Formats: sequence, structure tokens, C-alpha cells
Amino acid sequence: MIRIWRRIKFIFQVRRSIPFLKDFFTSKEVKGSHKGLSVILFLAYLIFPFDVIPDWLAVIGLVDDLAVLAFILQKIVKMAPDSLKEKHGL
Repeated sequence: MIRIWRRIKFIFQVRRSIPFLKDFFTSKEVKGSHKGLSVILFLAYLIFPFDVIPDWLAVIGLVDDLAVLAFILQKIVKMAPDSLKEKHGL
């Protein structure tokens, strides 16, 4: 249950993720393979239209999209070096 609340909190703090993502992709500390994996995850999310809950179910349909986005962002944060995490307070 705590994990779910962390993901919800993470979603509402997306604005903090934008500078972090910029630094993640421009940093020389981050391995090229981690950057490539992150790009592949984002592209797969955008290209494949499969949803667990269809989007036509209004708000409920967007929940799975937000969950996938939060999952991808959390994986990127885990791949980031500690110096980058500390800089952005993650």
C-alpha cells in the first residue's frame, strides 16, 4: 500500500522530473546503456497502444497510463547516479 502512495505522490511531482530528466540525458555520469534503455521505455510506452483499462472510461482509463509513466520515471531515477539524485532531491 505504501508503494502505491509513493507512486501517486511521484506523479503529482512531475514538474520536478523535467529538470531531472534533462540532467539525466545530458550527464556524462550516466551510462549510455541506461540512457538508451530509458528512451526505449518511453518509446514503447508511446508506440504500443495497449491499455489495461481503456481510455474511454474517462478518469479511470487514464490511471493505467499514469501508472506506467510513474513506473518508467521511477526506473530512470533508480538508474541515475547518486549525485544526480541528491541534486534534485530524489
